[in-house]
Amino acid sequence: MSKPLSPETMALVKATAPALQQHGVEITTRMYQRLFVDPEIKALFDMAAHESGAQPKRLAAAILAFAQNVDKLDALKPAIERIAARHVETHIKPEHYPTVANALLPAIRDILGEAATEEILTAWGEAYWFLADILINREAQLYQTKAA
Repeated sequence: MSKPLSPETMALVKATAPALQQHGVEITTRMYQRLFVDPEIKALFDMAAHESGAQPKRLAAAILAFAQNVDKLDALKPAIERIAARHVETHIKPEHYPTVANALLPAIRDILGEAATEEILTAWGEAYWFLADILINREAQLYQTKAA
């Protein structure tokens, strides 16, 4: 399990919620553009949901909910369960998480420009890996249960 997020990181992530509310779909759309240059990664996704705009909207809503609730993760437990279950259904593995991080963080910078300071990007990097660790651990449990 990763170390808890610092109060400073949580404050920075929470402070970005208004920008995420306004630009979240643009950020996630840009993230998918970056991800889908890799055909193996692209093959993991439901392209109909992506092309309809449903997937970028779902991810933007999940990121916004995380930003708003980063200091009260219990509120996110049902969403984390749904996401982990979906990841297991679609064969997402721990090794996919760095690829997503390497697409998401630059997408934030692409869309928010100078507003995405190094301090904010560092905070989001820490927050991403904090949540990724939670998901990876839960997914491992679900994969183990599925194999049993």
